[in-house]
Amino acid sequence: MPLIDRYVPMPHFRERHALDVEASKAAILDAVRSYRTPSDPFFRAMIGLRELLARIGRRLSHRRPERDRSFGLEDFTLLEGNDEEIVYGLAGRFWRLDFGLTPLTSGTDFLGLHDPGIAKLALNFTVRPKGGGLFQLSTETRVFCVDADARARFTPYWYLVRPISGLIRRQTLASIRTASENRSHWDINSSV
Repeated sequence: MPLIDRYVPMPHFRERHALDVEASKAAILDAVRSYRTPSDPFFRAMIGLRELLARIGRRLSHRRPERDRSFGLEDFTLLEGNDEEIVYGLAGRFWRLDFGLTPLTSGTDFLGLHDPGIAKLALNFTVRPKGGGLFQLSTETRVFCVDADARARFTPYWYLVRPISGLIRRQTLASIRTASENRSHWDINSSV
């Protein structure tokens, strides 16, 4: 059973992307663990567009910024991992300009969260062998809305951000592939 099934077994929303990687499983998982969104120009540009709306909204309402940095994978909480899958979690009111994030510290927090109006998002990275030295690296995003109000608010947001989210996920996979293939190539050359 995939680990993500433990956290969001019956999602209201789901998106999956995959690509092949020619590297060791260890190198791929290491690249997943060390991936940081601030180092990815594409991710920064896409999130920058999203946050531009928040800045405009704050200026119009004369509110102070709630965050001192951009949103990224660093906002997610590691829920669980094993030798082929890593699962991150995030909870909040994502349709709000400030994302309405709810603090999480563990998978137990994620599972126990049932606050009204909250959406819970699980994001995984999975590495599976394909043969011939190739592995399939995939990522799946699953969202479960705790109640009807959250689902009603999240639905239009999902359809608005899903195309951009898909681009971000594909770019994230490509960045991880490059990092893991470079690492595997370096490991091979350094052992010769």
